[in-house]
Amino acid sequence: MDALIDAHNRRINYLRISVTDRCNLRCQYCMPKEGVSQFGHSEILTYEEILRIAQLAVKKGINKVRITGGEPLVRKDAVQLINQLSRLQGIEDLSMTTNGILLAEFAPALIQAGLKRVNISMDSLLPEKYRQITRGGELARVWAGIEAARAVGISPIKINVVAIAGFNDLEILNFARLTMHDPFQIRFIEFMPIGSFSEWRPEQCLPSEEIKRRIETHHPLVPVNSSTNGHEGPARLFKFPEAVGEIGFISPISDHFCNTCNRLRLTADGKLKTCLFSDEEVDMKFLLRSGCHDEELAKKLSEAISTKPLRHGFTGSGIKRCHRPMVKIGG
Repeated sequence: MDALIDAHNRRINYLRISVTDRCNLRCQYCMPKEGVSQFGHSEILTYEEILRIAQLAVKKGINKVRITGGEPLVRKDAVQLINQLSRLQGIEDLSMTTNGILLAEFAPALIQAGLKRVNISMDSLLPEKYRQITRGGELARVWAGIEAARAVGISPIKINVVAIAGFNDLEILNFARLTMHDPFQIRFIEFMPIGSFSEWRPEQCLPSEEIKRRIETHHPLVPVNSSTNGHEGPARLFKFPEAVGEIGFISPISDHFCNTCNRLRLTADGKLKTCLFSDEEVDMKFLLRSGCHDEELAKKLSEAISTKPLRHGFTGSGIKRCHRPMVKIGG
């Protein structure tokens, strides 16, 4: 097996695959109120094309794959794709990011198909505020999805909370306390400026250290040794003493983790991105549909890795941002 090593000696072993730009929510930081123009059926990769790229990536050292959207469960036969990916020898971790709205319906089929774990986006514990940030989402359906996932044995369940000053900052402690008696990993993510339409302002971003400080004002936190729990990722993990679950802090702005970035992103329309915050992309769909051989695809994959930047372009309020909205990239 080859190893994907970039120019900065980082081993790239994680591929995030967006299967659709369609979503059943309209989260305020993900897309504008009027929505975005959606890819046509012929514009997105077929499952056969996704599998071809995944097979080549695994042969070159990718062993972690995450399925994203939009909302991946709105694409027809997404479970079948997961089943086919789970059969690829070399994939050790197969996961999904979802908003949870359809999870109650699909959880039994997902675990049977080989899905290991889920990340669920949930930015408020209050039904009305959740409806506000998602422009119409029903929080009760998300909780039903979480309970269904637990019932079938999907584990761990990670709940992603985008921390936004002036919106959900007063809920931080309530989110953290969910870990007292339930085996969730609550992950606080700094609010990021993604997409040319984004109305992100620096004062809306809560640094991870501030979030952690607010929690520790009420309860002590002890670090979790990542090497002992199999954790690998950008979150710095802590827990309350005697708590069942964990609390994670992801800080792409205040304390970037670029030096350990191990991921690639494949967009639904077949573009390979080596950095979330860059507009640089490699058009894999063009190669796939021009009749290229696997050797050409593999070469293009390696070339993309060789140009992966050392770090993103965050420079405070003068940040250089990717122009694609998050729904067109994949969560």
